[in-house]
Amino acid sequence: MESNSSLFDLSGQVAVVIGGTGNLCGTMGVALARAGAEVILVGRNPENAIDKLAAIDAFGGKSWFHKADVNNRQDIDDLLTAVLLRSGKVDILVNGAGLGSATPFLEITDEELDALIETNFKSVFRACQIFGQFFVDHHEPCSIINMGSMAGNMPVSGVFGYAAAKAAVHNLTKNLAREWAEYDIRVNTLVPGFFPSAEASQKGDETRALEILRHTPMSRFGSADELTGATLMLASNKAGAFITGTEITIDGGFSAMTI
Repeated sequence: MESNSSLFDLSGQVAVVIGGTGNLCGTMGVALARAGAEVILVGRNPENAIDKLAAIDAFGGKSWFHKADVNNRQDIDDLLTAVLLRSGKVDILVNGAGLGSATPFLEITDEELDALIETNFKSVFRACQIFGQFFVDHHEPCSIINMGSMAGNMPVSGVFGYAAAKAAVHNLTKNLAREWAEYDIRVNTLVPGFFPSAEASQKGDETRALEILRHTPMSRFGSADELTGATLMLASNKAGAFITGTEITIDGGFSAMTI
């Protein structure tokens, strides 16, 4: 019988983390590297990747940054090409690029709505298309982890366009899981609750924060490292071998609350 630690061993795997320069996906990228994967952090600003790359280098992990705009199909094509040239393959894809907005519903313009759908949904759609074609052609066990949202599953006030786009991500994930199971491609959604960055906490609305905490049985916000366990499970071809088309929700009980 294998040890429990081997279930989460990603040695020899290559993971592409789109949105990997951000707080949540950056932390997930570091965790994937700690488990042995070579990690490619993808974003628009290389300066935002410096601390994550340094953290991986500090424990002898392997990682590099690739600059890409996920709203540009050619950039995603070029990303796959670059990864295959440098790393030879891809085993894990994390789709985590995101754009938020708190504009009141009647004030949302077509331009703002288009931007929200473009970044939060269409970027995931096109990355799944481009990397999915490679996965289908090679027919090797692999994992796609799409970042969802509580707002994609239930009404969360004040984020209308964002919520609609995330709901589409949740639906796409289930459809692809059904479509690609025969190719050993697992597609799942990781659904964080409320995980504010330090900067966001300083700028946040105190009244809204208190409302969120009252609705969260664990009475606190999440921290990025609390996503890593689920990330490793979904990424692993051993621990997550029979998991596809599902949503792993990490929210301190938020979604379990009614009155």
